[in-house]
Amino acid sequence: MRALSIIVPTLNEAGGLVAHLAALRPMRERGTEVVVVDGGSTDGTPALAAPWADSVVSAPRGRAAQMNAGAKLARGDVLLFLHADTLLPDAVDLLLAQALEDPARVWGRFDIAIEGTHRLLRVVAWTMNLRSRLTGIATGDQAMFVRRDAFDAAGGFPELPLMEDIALSRKLKRIGRPLCLRERAVTSGRRWEQRGVLRTIVLMWRLRGAYWLGVDPRRLAQAYAAARNQH
Repeated sequence: MRALSIIVPTLNEAGGLVAHLAALRPMRERGTEVVVVDGGSTDGTPALAAPWADSVVSAPRGRAAQMNAGAKLARGDVLLFLHADTLLPDAVDLLLAQALEDPARVWGRFDIAIEGTHRLLRVVAWTMNLRSRLTGIATGDQAMFVRRDAFDAAGGFPELPLMEDIALSRKLKRIGRPLCLRERAVTSGRRWEQRGVLRTIVLMWRLRGAYWLGVDPRRLAQAYAAARNQH
């Protein structure tokens, strides 16, 4: 692996973004590129990100569109898509250099831990990691990574308002099974705790089930937004 680019889509992430980007500094010093793609923040996120990234650019709002825009700009041979509220394991650049040493390995994700006080968050994380291993499907929280040529061959993220990570996983599975690395990315449990952990579990399983049954992701995004506004 010659070079790694980390792509971070943002939207009003001023509260915790600097700390998360600062954690990437050791990798930047070793040559990793960090690209922040903002979807129209109104809280000063781009200005806060600028000292901690190689590039800060704007793109139409929507995680898929933002990540695709970042991928076009990025120079790395391997792309890693990182949510703004997620911390990577230490020395990810070195981990991926070893994990992707075999040219047949083209994509994967990390195990996840969910930061928060509710006991069920550990169960949620364990379930997500197990499900991912069994199905070969990764979610954005798990810091998906992919060789650029495989990403391009898959056509990038389908520009859906929801489930873009699952849709890309399906395409990449046709190229090869994912690497399920046991090192853990740590993501914030704020959305789980704000809306209620049990409520969020039920909502996400309902939405994923509907997606697998072929429901239009636009309808799912509307249902997700409506549920979020209720709490």
